[in-house]
Amino acid sequence: MSRGFVKEDDQEEAPFIPPRAALPDGVTNYVTPRGMRLLLAERTQLEKERADAQGSEDDRRRAKAEIDGRLALLNERIVTARPVEPGTEPPLDVRFGVRVTVAYSSGPQQGTERIFAIVGVDEASVAEQRIAFTAPIVRALMGKRVGEHVNVILGPAQQELEVRAIV
Repeated sequence: MSRGFVKEDDQEEAPFIPPRAALPDGVTNYVTPRGMRLLLAERTQLEKERADAQGSEDDRRRAKAEIDGRLALLNERIVTARPVEPGTEPPLDVRFGVRVTVAYSSGPQQGTERIFAIVGVDEASVAEQRIAFTAPIVRALMGKRVGEHVNVILGPAQQELEVRAIV
């Protein structure tokens, strides 16, 4: 049909669907058991929101379109998720799923110690000290053992980190 026969009021703007946390192409979507539970709980919540949509027919249609878009992105993450169970033995090196303590040996944060867990991209939260396995600091630390040092560029400066503990 020609656009000349379509009322302008009938043209609805597509809903904005916020993207999920970045996962580089070709990188396996590793998740912790906690991360998998969070993804499944998020799906349950979105499905409930969709079923409980309120308002006029147009409001419900728009809300459901936005939720459907978010569900599609979430389901893609769930389908590609590869849960990594924690080992039974204490880890000897930095790897996915561990909690690591690092000390800044040089640079602007010299003398500072940080503790963080290495998690999947959807579970990452700086406020909760959970860092994605794709983050530059984590990539630099992977495979290191207690006592080993690594140089990493964080912000504008290169800093030397020492692995102090791995749990």
